[in-house]
Amino acid sequence: MAGHSQFKNIMHRKGRVDAQRSKLFSKLAREITVSAKMGLPDPNMNPRLRAAILAARAENMPKDNIQRAINKASGGDAENYEEIRYEGYGPGGAALIVEAMTDNRNRTASDIRSYFTKSGGNLAETGAVSFMFDRVGLVAFESRVADSDAMLEAAIEAGADDVVSSEDGHEIYCEQSQLGEVTKALEARFGEPKASKLVWRAQNTVPVDDDSAEKLLRLMETLEDHDDVQNVFVNFEVSEAVMQKMAS
Repeated sequence: MAGHSQFKNIMHRKGRVDAQRSKLFSKLAREITVSAKMGLPDPNMNPRLRAAILAARAENMPKDNIQRAINKASGGDAENYEEIRYEGYGPGGAALIVEAMTDNRNRTASDIRSYFTKSGGNLAETGAVSFMFDRVGLVAFESRVADSDAMLEAAIEAGADDVVSSEDGHEIYCEQSQLGEVTKALEARFGEPKASKLVWRAQNTVPVDDDSAEKLLRLMETLEDHDDVQNVFVNFEVSEAVMQKMAS
């Protein structure tokens, strides 16, 4: 997840989230609507919906927007979206998993394939790279809620498997089946997390040269800008030099 986290930090520093807030809210609303449509419209009874709402709150999405997205699920005007996972290799041999939600499979597949090809990578069959990742639960908190030792102790007591703490916050990982219990235990101690969701976590990160790293970061930027793409996960490392160059 190193490349993914670093990429996110770069984009936040560059202000891309603020500049494209409308597109971001649209993606968050889509996840909320689909989650509510697949289960109960009550976040206390629907873990996926609760995770979608947490993600929306973390991006300061207005309460009215969140409620409208939930209400849309019970109305007759909600679009039918299909969830698709794409897997492939980018420059330098790095592996990428792309999660999309689309109402036009052919359009989305064509776009994603072209992005990979133009970057010097290639789209592969489902399962081609996912074996290099683990499907796990992630609970995230701001760094201010606790120091690293306190968070580690609480995470162990909650049944988590790993904790990664940095100045950007705390990431607590657990088995996907334990996500609800771990989230509940940590929330009781530290308050509402900024995220609680299932992610693809790379088993190992792959070092790539600076040229490949820049191409990979731009590929990720293009993918995340696509209206149908919800999440992008990668397994490469980025050097400090590339980080500074992309952030400037």
